[in-house]
Amino acid sequence: MFTDRILIATLAVVSLASAQQPPVKVNVINVCTPSADEQKELAVALAKVPAKLTFAADYEVSRGHSTLDQSTAIPGMQPLPAGSTSSADWVRVRREFPGSTPFTNAQYSFSIDVKNMVETLVLRVRDPKDLMQISIEDSASTVATPSAMLTSNTPVSRIKLERFGKPSVVLARCSGTEGPPTDQSAYMPIFQSASSIMSRYRDGLGVRRMVPQELARLGWGATTKAGTAGTKRSP
Repeated sequence: MFTDRILIATLAVVSLASAQQPPVKVNVINVCTPSADEQKELAVALAKVPAKLTFAADYEVSRGHSTLDQSTAIPGMQPLPAGSTSSADWVRVRREFPGSTPFTNAQYSFSIDVKNMVETLVLRVRDPKDLMQISIEDSASTVATPSAMLTSNTPVSRIKLERFGKPSVVLARCSGTEGPPTDQSAYMPIFQSASSIMSRYRDGLGVRRMVPQELARLGWGATTKAGTAGTKRSP
């Protein structure tokens, strides 16, 4: 009887603790077919990006090599096989906007590993009452060279709006490899606008010339290809 009372009291405490826990809210972002309101928000945000690139004197250029091992868990990424590593070389450029513009800075990054090259442009808003930053991304296979990718104006594949206190708004190209093909013809003007911005900032930031030069300093293009999975290069 005494044991039963202890068990009942324990269950009551557990039930009370569960009832006091705040509910978990899950936001599902539809990246393939955003709503009409989200499409409008994407278009309006992209239209605010400065067309004429005038930068302040402050700037930053950095480069590096990053290695990921199997013990590092990254959400959305499949674990690496035991004993293997994956690595990438990257170049980052940041320029500041003058105080008269609605954005504080533009940060461009280019990363390359054994399989892919990824190009990302992030524009941060000066007064983030709602919109905080715009992120534009594209990618290509390493079958091509970084110089070829930068010269060919690779189309943008992902656009993301980071909002203050609200879920992000995202539009991404969806191939339909895991289901029926998605008709994204209605979103082509948004993709084209983002691709035009990326091309303009490639020129304005000088990355078409700068990125291959910085990657060469990291040893990219040498006999030992940078970022080969399962191996490590000497710096």
